[in-house]
Amino acid sequence: MTQAQKGICAEPNLHALYLILNVIDDDDQAMRSKLAYILELFTHYDEEHYEAMVSGILAVGAHYWHELYPGLIPLELAPFPDMHCEDRNAPVSPGDLFIQIRADRMDICHAIGIEICQILQPHVDLLEEVRGFRYLDGRDLTGFIQATHNPKGMHKFAVAVVGDDDPDFAGGSYLHVQKYQFNMPKWQMLHESSQEDVMGCAKNSNTPFEPSQLADYAHAKRSNFSADNQEKITLLRQGMPFGDMTVQGTMFVSCASSPQPFKKMLRSMIFGTEQGMYDRLLDYMSAESGGAFFAPSVNFIKQQAKS
Repeated sequence: MTQAQKGICAEPNLHALYLILNVIDDDDQAMRSKLAYILELFTHYDEEHYEAMVSGILAVGAHYWHELYPGLIPLELAPFPDMHCEDRNAPVSPGDLFIQIRADRMDICHAIGIEICQILQPHVDLLEEVRGFRYLDGRDLTGFIQATHNPKGMHKFAVAVVGDDDPDFAGGSYLHVQKYQFNMPKWQMLHESSQEDVMGCAKNSNTPFEPSQLADYAHAKRSNFSADNQEKITLLRQGMPFGDMTVQGTMFVSCASSPQPFKKMLRSMIFGTEQGMYDRLLDYMSAESGGAFFAPSVNFIKQQAKS
């Protein structure tokens, strides 16, 4: 039976480490073997530190996939959708590999990250590392809970994991990754009722607004419905806040059985409706990077390591 990577549908954790890397040589067989070894590393740490609830994701960039696994292409694999409208942007950034490490202990995330970087040397350059953390009761740094609409239970797998319609890649998942930075001083100038209007829900209780109260520009609407408001967009959101005393933001990570839901969400947020009702949260945060990746099944990664 095809096995999805554990991190795809794992429950939320307290800490995360996100690594984005570029491959700098053409030793593809070594890379295939090392990715399989990293899967074993995740399993080792999960068994040794079971209380930390360790999980991980290995995902290959859309542009690098053809080099690493020539001749084997997921049905809908495509580059990140580069979208721009006025001052709202979804920029594309380089990245051949995306690795997500999550656990309820930051030291475990750090230890795994160190070992992964040692394993992948000298084949890669580390482009970026971001340390995510759980904030309060699962909120982002705006003070709101963003993953309210995430699928629950076994429905996660139907949403996030490729099925039998692409049998060679069943158990895989399409990932889209964006790093957003908040303009916190501008956001904090808004009265709480105005923040709730932008988000589309009550701040403290996280109670969603009734449809009749929900503005077309509300984040809850633009990030969950297509531009024509007819089709509900379903993704499994895996991101977490990051930041220090000067920079705050969120790592957006979505997992889906197809790249189409993410594209529809991004278009709905940036371009909005025909009346120009874009996602007003974008007035207070901006995307700094974006990448499209595919996380193959555990079976696929291990089989290809032997070829």
